[in-house]
Amino acid sequence: MIRRGEAGGSESRPDATGRGGRHRAGRWLLACVGAIALAAAAHAADPPEMSPDVKSIPYDPKVFKQDPTYDDKPYDAQRQQDIYGGKKAVDTPRPVIEIGRPLYTEGPFRPSSVLLGEKNLIAPSLWLYGDWRTAVAYNDNGKKEDAQIATRLNLDVDLKLTATERVHAFFRPLDQGGQFTHYSFAGDDRSQGKFIKDGNLENLFFEGDLGAMAQGLTGEYNGVDLPVAAGLMPMLFQNGVWVDDAFTGFAFAIPARNSKFLDISNMDITYFMGLDKVSTAAIRDDKKQIADHNVQLYGVAAFVETLEGYFEVGYGYTRGEGIFDELSYHNATLAFTRRYGGFLSNSVRGIWNFGQNRRNNQQQTADGFILLVENSLITSKPLTLVPYFNFFAGFDRPQSLARDPGAGGVLKNTGINFETDGLTGFPKLDDTGQNTYGGAVGLQYLFNLDQQIVVEAAGLKVREGNFEAGRPARGDEFAIGVRYQIPVTNRWIFRADAIKAWRENDADFAGIRAEVRRKF
Repeated sequence: MIRRGEAGGSESRPDATGRGGRHRAGRWLLACVGAIALAAAAHAADPPEMSPDVKSIPYDPKVFKQDPTYDDKPYDAQRQQDIYGGKKAVDTPRPVIEIGRPLYTEGPFRPSSVLLGEKNLIAPSLWLYGDWRTAVAYNDNGKKEDAQIATRLNLDVDLKLTATERVHAFFRPLDQGGQFTHYSFAGDDRSQGKFIKDGNLENLFFEGDLGAMAQGLTGEYNGVDLPVAAGLMPMLFQNGVWVDDAFTGFAFAIPARNSKFLDISNMDITYFMGLDKVSTAAIRDDKKQIADHNVQLYGVAAFVETLEGYFEVGYGYTRGEGIFDELSYHNATLAFTRRYGGFLSNSVRGIWNFGQNRRNNQQQTADGFILLVENSLITSKPLTLVPYFNFFAGFDRPQSLARDPGAGGVLKNTGINFETDGLTGFPKLDDTGQNTYGGAVGLQYLFNLDQQIVVEAAGLKVREGNFEAGRPARGDEFAIGVRYQIPVTNRWIFRADAIKAWRENDADFAGIRAEVRRKF
């Protein structure tokens, strides 16, 4: 009989201490730990892998600041929870018409169509949205007084096809040619009103991305971004200073370029041409009306981020057709914008017109240069309290490349006293910059980002020896103005403006107005 613990038994015999198995396991564990430690040490000695363009620098504690202290801000557990769970939906105006996929809503969505390819999915939507503006104003233009109520309706129709392609239309059915549906209840034209209807299209264009369309057709990703637009399309460059017009034409852009050698982090280049409905004050017919059906436009504009700011560069050629050929001219622009230190935001902008060759030594209409300098101070409340001071100097007859008559003049962005309301004919200082220099100094306060007030003083002087007959400013002009604006709800906005101006060699003027705007 074989006893338990003897050779051939079911258990091995322990050593004298009874811990032989545990000793062997311990030695094995220590060996493994040692091997891992040696491997880790050897790996740590190797230099870290990094890009060839990156180099390691010695540690310098001087480049680090001390950790912030929050002794004056006691911990609030509820506010910490509210960061994640205290959010609520924002009640935004909905379009009047929403057919198909709604605008800016959460999913899940219905499957998209692959008619244009699996890599350019179709999710069609039709939206109608816009705003309705109604204002009451009293305007004293010096020679004429008028108190009126006027209204304007802006309607946008958007047919969205894919993520990058759409057809867009814009209507203004209650105004035409700068005249708005209105009723005058006091002043020289009291008890007179006019209902103006206009079924014409203001815009109708297609825009999309040729790269995305090619992906859908080929089924292959191509990494190409080539935005295009064609039709009666609005164009806006340099905040509307250089171009602010809608014309029939074509445009395409080469976006998001960069250059390490030139220190360019981002660059967009846009090429455009207008074949009809190009508006410029430099080309008018015998009735002094802008001849927008007899003008063509060819241009290029670039936006370049570099030197801790950005450049805006552009060139265009405005070509008059037929009898307007002598009014053709070149237009070039250059602007640079950046922030200096922690106290000043600055833009310097120039527009130069040249090359117009009129017959019989007639007066040129686009032969000048204008310099625009825009400044705003960065205060302790940089988002809400913004002092600004803007200046300009115009020589001869500078013109924007293309400008709708209702968009105001080239000085529109210089200050609120150079800007009309596009509704009641609210008076303004001369905004052409023609042989004048001046500027605006003002203060904008946005409270808690829920309302706005602007107070401003502005003026211009006619350059010595340039008091020309028939020019917009017959003498020096000075004005003070104020604007107040508040969103009453997410759909209703209230705005009020007032201006008082004194003019040399011309009648003084004043105006006051109140407006409500309904967004939908």
